[in-house]
Order: sequence, then C-alpha cells, then structure tokens
Amino acid sequence: MNRLRYEMSPYLLQHANNPVDWYAWKPEAFEKAKAEGKPILVSIGYSTCHWCHVMERESFENEQVAAFMNEHFINIKVDREERPDVDQIYMEACQAINGSGGWPLNCFLLPDQRPYFAGTYYPPQQMHNRPSWLQLLQHMKDAYNDRREEVETQANQLMDAVSGSDRIFLKEDLTGVPAEALFPAEGPENIYGHLARSFDLKHGGFGGAPKFPGTMGLRYLLEYAHLSGATEPLQHFHFSMEQMIYGGIYDQLGGGFARYATDREWLVPHFEKMLYDNALLTGLLADAHRKSPNALYAETIRETLGWVKREMTSPEGGFYAALDADSEGVEGKFYVWAYEEVRDLLGEDAELFCAYYDITPGGNWEGANILHRTYSIADFSTARGIAPEALQAHLADGRIRLFKAREKRVRPGLDDKILLGWNAMMATACAKAYAALGDKDYLEMATTNVNFLLEKLEKPDGHAFFHTYKAGQAQYDAFLDDYALLIEAFIELYQVSLDIALLRKAGDLCTYLAGHFLDSGDKLFYFTGQEQNDIPLRRKELYDSAIPSGNSTMVHNLHKLGLLFGKQEFSSLAVEMLRGMKTSVEKYPTSFGRWARALLYRSYPFYEIALVGQQATAKADHLGRSFIPNAVVMASITAIEDWPLLAGRETGGDTNIYVCQEYACKRPVDTVEAALALLQDNG
Repeated sequence: MNRLRYEMSPYLLQHANNPVDWYAWKPEAFEKAKAEGKPILVSIGYSTCHWCHVMERESFENEQVAAFMNEHFINIKVDREERPDVDQIYMEACQAINGSGGWPLNCFLLPDQRPYFAGTYYPPQQMHNRPSWLQLLQHMKDAYNDRREEVETQANQLMDAVSGSDRIFLKEDLTGVPAEALFPAEGPENIYGHLARSFDLKHGGFGGAPKFPGTMGLRYLLEYAHLSGATEPLQHFHFSMEQMIYGGIYDQLGGGFARYATDREWLVPHFEKMLYDNALLTGLLADAHRKSPNALYAETIRETLGWVKREMTSPEGGFYAALDADSEGVEGKFYVWAYEEVRDLLGEDAELFCAYYDITPGGNWEGANILHRTYSIADFSTARGIAPEALQAHLADGRIRLFKAREKRVRPGLDDKILLGWNAMMATACAKAYAALGDKDYLEMATTNVNFLLEKLEKPDGHAFFHTYKAGQAQYDAFLDDYALLIEAFIELYQVSLDIALLRKAGDLCTYLAGHFLDSGDKLFYFTGQEQNDIPLRRKELYDSAIPSGNSTMVHNLHKLGLLFGKQEFSSLAVEMLRGMKTSVEKYPTSFGRWARALLYRSYPFYEIALVGQQATAKADHLGRSFIPNAVVMASITAIEDWPLLAGRETGGDTNIYVCQEYACKRPVDTVEAALALLQDNG
C-alpha cells in the first residue's frame, strides 16, 4: 500500500492499493520533488467520479504504467472535494489550455507547483486523436528534461492566466455611481429575459443534454415571480420542478436527486447522489411550498430528507458527502430493474405499477428500466377509472416492496467524509423544510447538525473552522464557501429557532472573514485565508456553479446581518461587492444565479419584521409558514436594546408586529395576517 492508506478521504483510500507511489497534497511531496528535481503529476478526482474509476482500472493499476510514473514523477492524488482550492487552480490551467475541463484532472507541475500542462481522461491506448496515458507521460517527461526553457515559459503563461481569471468579470464602469442609482427597476426583468432564452419549454429546466437541475436559476424564477407578480417565470418554475420529480433523475423508490441527467427528458441520470444538490433542491421545494402549498413538493421533501436521515447522516449528526453511481463496477446497477423482476415481486399488482412507472419488457435504458412517471396521479387515475386515493395506495405498496428488494442488492459506495459547507447547505434546507411543513424532525436535524459542526469542526480559537471531518478527526483549513454557507445556515436556523446566539456567531464570522479573506482593493473575498501557504496563489471564486460561490453568498449574508445588527459596514460592503460584479451578472445570469438574486433585492423592497410580546415565538412560527424572501425577522418576548429591530419596542400587553424598511416602521399590528397584508400592499 502507498502513503494514501494514512488519509481519510474515501477517494484517496480507493487509490491506496495502486502500484503508483501516490502522495497526498502535503509538504513531503513538494520537498521530494525539489530534492530530486522531478516534475510533479497531480491527479484530481472525487469518489463518485465514473471516469476517475475507469482511469484507475486502466492505468493506475497497471504495473508497467505505475513503474514509469514512479521513476519519472512525484505523483500526488487530490480529492477535489477535500481540496477545492487546489482543484480550482489547476482546472483553470486545464481550461486555458484546452478550452474545457473535467475529471479526472491530470496536471503536470514544476517542483514549485506551477503547471505546464493539464488534461482530463487519457485512455490506455491512443484513440480519437488522443494519446495514450503512457505516451503523454513520456512526452511530459521529455519536455521537462529536454525543453526546460519552453516549459518555464508555458508555466509562467499559465500562472498569469490563472491569476487573472477572477478579474475577467470585475468591471469598473460603475465606479463613482451613487449606491442609490446602482440598481434600476428594470434590472430584474432584463435578467429574467436572459434566463428565459435558455428555457427548455418541452421538458423543463434550462438548455439541453447533459442537463443539470439549474437550482439557482430556478430560484431566481421563483423569487422574481413572487416580487414582480409575473406569471411566466412561475409557470416555468413549476413545470421544471414537476418534470424533474417525475423523471429518472429523481429516485422514485428511495428519494433524493441524482447529480444530472444525460438526456433532455430527465430520464437517464448520472446516478451519483450529491449532498449539495439535494440540499439546494430541498430548500427550493420548501420555499415553493411556502409560497403555494403543493402536495407533490411536500411528498418530495419528505422522501428526500428521509433518504438523508436514513443513508446520509452519521451517528454524530453530520451529513455524508455522496453516494457513488456504480455498484459492482456497473453504473446504475443498484437503481434499475428488469421487467420480469418487478413482475415477480408484485405479482398481479405489477401491471398497474409498471404502466405508471414505464416499466416494460424491452426497458427504457440499455435493456433495463429506470423508474419514472409519465402521468400525474390525476391523469392516470382518470384514464384507468381508479380513485386517486386508491391509486396512490397501490403505488405506495409497490414502491415499498421494490425498495425492500433493492436494499438486498450490493450498495453503491458511500463517500462518508463530512464537509463543512455542504453540511451547512443541508442544515439550511432542513430549517426551510421545517418552516414549510412544520415537522419538528427537520428542525432537530438542522439543530443537531449545526451543533455538531460547532463541536467538531470549529478550531479552539472560536473563530476559524476546519473544512472536513471523518472518524473523529477534522483537517484542512475551511474555505470561503464553508464560512459563507455556515453563516447562511446560522441566519436561516435563527429564523425558525429564534436562538439569538446563532446570529451573534454569524456576525462574528463575518468580521473574521473581513480580516482574513477580504481583498480590501476590489472588496471581494479570496477563496483561501491569508494564513494558508500550501498553494501557488490565492484566487477569488465568483461563479455560481453547482454550488453557489462564497462571494455571492456573502453578499446576501452581509445584507441581512447589516440590517439585523445595524452595522453599516456590513451593508456597505454588500453594495460594493455588487458594484464590481453587476454588469457581468446582468449579462451572464446563468453563471451568476445567486448574484442575480442579490440584485433582485436591491430593486424591490426589503423589509425588517420585528415581533415583540408574549406570543412573539408562536406568531413568528406562524409567519414563517409564509414565503417572504425579501425580509429578515426577529422576535422576542421583551424588547432587547442590543438589537436595533427589538430595541425600544412597546407591547402594551399585546404581541406587536412591526413591518419596517431601513428601521422606518409602519404602525404595529397584532396579527400575522395583518402583517402579511402590509407586505403585499408595498410589493
């Protein structure tokens, strides 16, 4: 076994038995490279990456290939989820060279970590104008040994490209524009117009195959429709969510969404399930249900969080990272069905079940069947002349029987590392689910998880955190995304628990980030803290990709906490972050979905709501059942002078509800319905 046997990452442990002499991204690897004058190969992937597994079988388990790698390179394996900072730098280099990227990501470095070439998957034999892996290794060795000046030039050019990539979208055209003039009323509609051009009107979502959920774009549609009253964005939102829930991308038996679909119709998933996708989608469904109660959304939330609790939660209350797509070396094998297998399990009940879930003798994917729905319950029950309640009971019974049979299969691999930011996203989703459905199990999941993060991942100084945890050990400094998403979770959990210590912690972390991550020049945050010194440069991550960027998340956090704390420095920093990004966000909203939502709340009213009196907690809980994305809420039995929204509030024996804008409050009301009416009257 190589050195990876000492690591905690399931992905690195998968490579611990390779004949390649792998190192982790740790000082000993770079010291050895410098001492021996060898180039470095960094191979980056993650545990649920299908092509990472393929390349391991084809090349990294090959004794001849491993011997060549060990003789000529210092070989480093990186889990991109464990070290996203490393992945970002070298993915930028790969994209600069090739125009695209992916995983596995294989990057060749000088001993000082500067890249001179990067690519993705390479086959064991030359094919499709792509060299074999061994041919590429030979070429990279020769270039390093025989054409060093050329390699140095290439490395310097790539470092320049990587270091400047995060400035491409920063614009100075709004420098000097007063804050009150930065956000015209037509901005949100223009952003919607850009998003609408990529609608898939036939199957929902955005664009074609491969098809990702596009959660941040969908959330923009929901919130823009709520604030503007426009119907078209809401229609596409509901259509898209329904198509995903009906599709094979959603696990019809066990709950939870796969990472993406390989087709436009959402039928064929890439079968891995990621914690972050399910957190974002669950939170979105919860908010949609709060806006307009929807039985399908409620059912999907319960099934998905049921899967999280059953399969993705550690005994300590942490959430695991992912489930693999493969079992027994075959993608999707755990999830697909033969028609005969279903018929044998369900007997005379099989015909109706198979008709509803499109299970046929010929299959709908590579001869097997992926369960999906082609009808709503209402349409199918009408077509079959069955009462909807009877149909639902029949289908539920069939799902239980198939689920129990599936549980006897060889399970996909579990990536059981616990990541701070991903856990925070799921805690936020659980808090939203509690607000939407009132199920206290979800509040307990959120509270238990946040307490676990504070206990196990916070450093002794009370400010900094670790990024990852497994088997009782936390390691690697937390990144901007971790802190930003954790602050978001604190804010969201406060809204349903009213534990004011969460807000204090959120405020403290914002102050910590300003001191350790903020670039005082462009008013944006670096991805890594100033103390981290094991990477060749510090970058800023601006894109909202599958996971929202830490910077866009901080804009929302600073806006809300600026109002809650009455801290102008938080509020002003949020505005300055938007100033530099606004032009790019409006031009490319599909790449900056969470940034776009931040602009939305500058063009529409944003409220502070304070509830003070004996019934404050109960009324805040009642208020939380409604969808109010453009407000922060505080509640207390008595006035609290430390908090601007609660200071000096008179109750007169009643529980008063104050609806305010920038601390200018309307006459207090004493019912939630009256408070909601005030919000509707003002947009």
